[in-house]
Amino acid sequence: MREENIKTVEAYISALKERDLSLAPLADDLKFTDPIAGTNQGADNFRAFLEGFLPSINDARVISHVCESEFVVTHFEVDGVFGIISILEKFRVEGGRITEAFGFFDPRAILGSS
Repeated sequence: MREENIKTVEAYISALKERDLSLAPLADDLKFTDPIAGTNQGADNFRAFLEGFLPSINDARVISHVCESEFVVTHFEVDGVFGIISILEKFRVEGGRITEAFGFFDPRAILGSS
């Protein structure tokens, strides 16, 4: 299960890199939180939020994963017009789909504040 869950998360990060969220294995009832989106739910809402950022992404790369049971915590970087944003995100993966995504990063570069 560990390797399958990591592959699911890596498919999501690859979808960001490819700027094609149809490749992201998201559950319809996904719950998500991050410093810009706040707390919300639904894969369609998550995709709508991310769509606004896709044009600004040049690259996304995984630094490391920590996996326990259905949880994968991934440290990754997104490189784009805002510079390199380091992100730590906790995912819950069930049945090959991401059901929860809780992102942690410093939003100041994106929001234009220091």
